[in-house]
Amino acid sequence: MCGIAGVLGGTEPVGPLIDTLQHRGPDGVRIEQVAGGALAHARLSIIDLDCGWQPLHAAGSTVIGNGEIYNYKELIEEFGLEPETGSDFEPLLHLYAREGRAAFDRLRGMYAFCLVGGDGRTWLVRDPFGIKPLYLHEADGELRFASEPRALPRGPLIPGRVHELLALNYAQTDTPYAGLRRLLPGEVREVTPAPDSATPAELRAPERAIPSAFPQPGSGPDFLRPAVETAGDEDQVLARLDPVLEDSVRVHQRSDVPYGLFLSGGVDSAVIATLMTRLNERPVTAYTCGFEAHGARDERAAAERIARALDLDWRETAFTEADFWRILPEAAWALDDPTTDYATLPTYKLAEAARGSLTVVLTGEGGDELFGGYGRYRRALRPKLLGGRPAAPQVDAPFLKDGGEVALQHWRETARTPDGLTKLQRAQWRDIATWLPNDLLLKLDRCLMAHGLEGRTPFLDREVAAFAFSLPDSLKVRGRYGKWILRRWLERHCPAAEPWSKKQGFTVPVASWIAPRAADLARTLPKHEGVAQACDTEAVRAAFTDEALAQHRWPLLFYAVWWSIHVGQVERRDVLPSLLGTL
Repeated sequence: MCGIAGVLGGTEPVGPLIDTLQHRGPDGVRIEQVAGGALAHARLSIIDLDCGWQPLHAAGSTVIGNGEIYNYKELIEEFGLEPETGSDFEPLLHLYAREGRAAFDRLRGMYAFCLVGGDGRTWLVRDPFGIKPLYLHEADGELRFASEPRALPRGPLIPGRVHELLALNYAQTDTPYAGLRRLLPGEVREVTPAPDSATPAELRAPERAIPSAFPQPGSGPDFLRPAVETAGDEDQVLARLDPVLEDSVRVHQRSDVPYGLFLSGGVDSAVIATLMTRLNERPVTAYTCGFEAHGARDERAAAERIARALDLDWRETAFTEADFWRILPEAAWALDDPTTDYATLPTYKLAEAARGSLTVVLTGEGGDELFGGYGRYRRALRPKLLGGRPAAPQVDAPFLKDGGEVALQHWRETARTPDGLTKLQRAQWRDIATWLPNDLLLKLDRCLMAHGLEGRTPFLDREVAAFAFSLPDSLKVRGRYGKWILRRWLERHCPAAEPWSKKQGFTVPVASWIAPRAADLARTLPKHEGVAQACDTEAVRAAFTDEALAQHRWPLLFYAVWWSIHVGQVERRDVLPSLLGTL
């Protein structure tokens, strides 16, 4: 995993772009001129530590990439390739020489890359789930791209996307900045330099990609199959599930540096931990974060029980009120493309704790979306008389003048699903298209890369997705249980995980930590420039003076901190003192 940046169709130096991304690639930077532009790569060494430096050249083409191509060994064997390095990206160049654009469809992994082909065609590509980011800025015939917005020019904030951020936790299909867009999950974009290098590059319309991109209606990776397949009885499904999961964890472990996992105590991370234990001779290193706050839901006891049963090298870290105020501006800095998801905070703390002992971390993201784990899925399947309701976001943002209704309406338009899906699959599809790439995966990428760590997600694998999404609904949701088939698997392979126990839910006690400073924030936040532009100031004041509205304090506080850093250009160390009136 790395940071990448480039300039195509212009002569702007690429060095200043990559300089802003060195936290993503602390092992070194390489810059190279190519036809019609320049490429830059900040490396976090994971595979082929000596020879895997990029830009990488082979078979007449050049590539810079962020992420991992997990099936590179299988591609070498299947096609009889003869790479000169052990890099996971080199086989892609040899395949491209044989197949052109079709080579991208063979990749299994998480990646965002720029490939300059020997055939004169240049491509920007992002993986199907959007695990790895890529941002684009186009102006005056010049295309700049980078792994994070901080490397690129950013226009003013777009009010509608700010409202989405405050109502939904994330901006949906694009960044909040004018003129700066995300390459969509699964998007393949061809950038063809004109024959005359003095002529600006032609930016062709994006192709829908590997094999197609979210979130356009009717699109999406073909391994998310609309039709429900006949799956056989549960024992037969479990027998098929086991090798699918094991194979994904096996390839996600491919690394020449130390790897481990984040263990929450829930079903998803317990499944990953169980399989890693099976596949490794030495105890697997696992990190768990718990909260030091009265009444907080703390999963450390469950994680420890799993760790003891699997003989993990288990390490716990506590998140305190002091951590909350220390980490808040650091996490806001890392999230230059923001999400107000409070799970950012423990993710950042875990990455901070793991740095130095691990370089690669496996996590459980995607298990809920693919195997039907969220409570909203179960509610969507109930009759209305029994409390059933659609699995749409529950927007409660009274500090926005429209209460967040415009953001919710945009979500409904964005999250339209193709025909042929069941009610449960439609809910899963919407989450995979919107919430997953723009909140969960964005959070994971920024918090880990801020510490030079690579995060890997074995559930978000094309083979696992093809298996899981096409299962009958009854093997995902049954009664009060989601992830039915995963729980059955865990019951067999790691009963210490207690897969049928009631899930605590994941709640960070931010309200408890904000409460002692609520009076200070009631004075300063309504007058904060960024907050006042987006919100009703009296409603903001009420959120910090009325305990009945305390649930609205976190997104407002985070947004104020984020705005101060990324728009107001306030130093991180000065943001909270200014908001708390202690400067």
